[in-house]
Amino acid sequence: MPARPQRRGAGRRLATGFAVLAAAAGVLTAVSPAGADSAAASDKHRPGSTVDVQLLSFNDLHGNLEPPQGSSGTVAETQPDGTTKTIPAGGAEYLATSLRNARKGHDYSITAAGGDMIGASPLLSGLFHDEPTIEALNKMDLDVTAVGNHEFDEGRTELNRIQNGGCHPEEGCYEKGKTFEGADFPYLAANVTDEKTGKPILKPYTVWQHKGVKIGFIGVTLEGTPDIVTAEGVKGLKFHDEVETINKYAKELQRKGVKSIVALIHEGGLPASSSYNYDCDNGGAGKGISGPIVDIAKNITPKVDALVTGHTHQAYTCTIPDPSGTPRTVTSAASFGRLYTDTTLTYDRRTGDIVRTSVKGANAANHVVDRDQPKAPDMTSLIGRWNKLAAPVAGKPVGYISADVNGRGSSAYETPLGDVIADGQLEALAPADKGGAQLAFMNPGGIRSDLAYAASGSEGDGVVTYGEAFTVQPFTNMMNVIDLTGSQLITALQQQVSGSNEASPRILQVSRSLTYTLDLTKSGKDRIVTDSVKLNGEPIDPAKTYRVALNEFIAGGGDGFPVFKEGKNKLVGASDLDTFTAYLGAHSSQSAPLDPPKADRITIVK
Repeated sequence: MPARPQRRGAGRRLATGFAVLAAAAGVLTAVSPAGADSAAASDKHRPGSTVDVQLLSFNDLHGNLEPPQGSSGTVAETQPDGTTKTIPAGGAEYLATSLRNARKGHDYSITAAGGDMIGASPLLSGLFHDEPTIEALNKMDLDVTAVGNHEFDEGRTELNRIQNGGCHPEEGCYEKGKTFEGADFPYLAANVTDEKTGKPILKPYTVWQHKGVKIGFIGVTLEGTPDIVTAEGVKGLKFHDEVETINKYAKELQRKGVKSIVALIHEGGLPASSSYNYDCDNGGAGKGISGPIVDIAKNITPKVDALVTGHTHQAYTCTIPDPSGTPRTVTSAASFGRLYTDTTLTYDRRTGDIVRTSVKGANAANHVVDRDQPKAPDMTSLIGRWNKLAAPVAGKPVGYISADVNGRGSSAYETPLGDVIADGQLEALAPADKGGAQLAFMNPGGIRSDLAYAASGSEGDGVVTYGEAFTVQPFTNMMNVIDLTGSQLITALQQQVSGSNEASPRILQVSRSLTYTLDLTKSGKDRIVTDSVKLNGEPIDPAKTYRVALNEFIAGGGDGFPVFKEGKNKLVGASDLDTFTAYLGAHSSQSAPLDPPKADRITIVK
């Protein structure tokens, strides 16, 4: 990885004379740093021929520069007596302090990320196309990240701008006299190629070097990115198998003399507990984790020494055996900057490879980015500067609530905030001239936060600002109303728990007009009790046609709902954010705030 120019407040510096990578093909030219042998001889931190390299990592920041609101801004910690403690966590001011403190005393320290640094961001970052987040990550001295699916939300051209800099092509420069400089760190996209040329759209890998220590990083996003990003965002791109891609470039790195390799993978797992300090190796290596990352980890070549993962927003530090049966560290630091992972990679100077050890003990652990520590002054200044620019839009009140309305932070299949959003969509699109909708569906992944009763600024408790509403619905997807038969409606409900969604169900949030039973004692599509599905209390008629409101993303088959693409007579309405804010405005006031719905439209059988 090329040496970066020194910046104020940097926690550590990278040595000059680094390996040079060709951006188009990711070709590595090995360059041995001058004095590498003497550096090895004088290294005071290593026992014998080994040196400990600190790998700090996090994932799925999603532009959360300010502490996330509500339960989205907490982590669960299991106590020695088995009880669970909730700890407020996250915020760039605290993440920067945590990383800088963690680096102290470590001559060899790398900071890497597992993707989704930007996209689906709160208004403070999203309003400015995530330039504030990239600026913050530059100041935090992030060394490298994989792309995630949300890095493609605005398409390839915008991703290139995020990497290389330049003002926004339509909105221009946001601060007078300042041009956006882009990311100081490389975005890696090994498994994303141009459909025409077949070449990676960004570097597939990079190499970190310091005092003779060389560690390669390969970055990939999930192969299924086109299924969860709008078609426009992935136009002209091809996404390849994660395992095949990593194995290919691991072989290439080894041919270039780089034997220590870390994979940054924007795909993840589901631990059996939501506590960040859960031991997912309890009962055996990787026994306490499921999900896509398990099979990926089991098939990635043993040439790769550790996996930094993401996407599922879960916290884990596990060992999953590689194809040779050797334990290998697999980590994820939840999301929104609430945690960071500290992993020790023991580097053998004689072999140039990592000495594998168990994840237990000091090798890898997640740490809470708690809010009791001092704020990083440069992050406070950055947030204040951008907040000043956003204030005319962000601070406008759009509604009032009587208590927390949980959404993203809830682990339940149906959430109060999901109900509010779906009801807002139905209300906006029910009039005959607006589409004549009879019911509405909202995908849970599109709900990015909670609505918290406590004030986030000076607006007062219970006030919902435009900025807070934007944080919940940041994509500004246009609403669609389509014709679906009763049979297609049943199929849509079944696709929540079958096909690509069988292992990890995606339960759509529904408007008050629709009710049904979800039987979790069964498997696949049988989990939907078909004769329980009712619209306004009447059983769904398979042959009848219904008008359904939903955002353009799932209307296009996103999130594993291909049946929605069969809809007819499409009408395009207002944006999802507009329907949400309009509903809040119409159904709440200072004297009569909105109460959280009971979230009882879906009956769950366990």
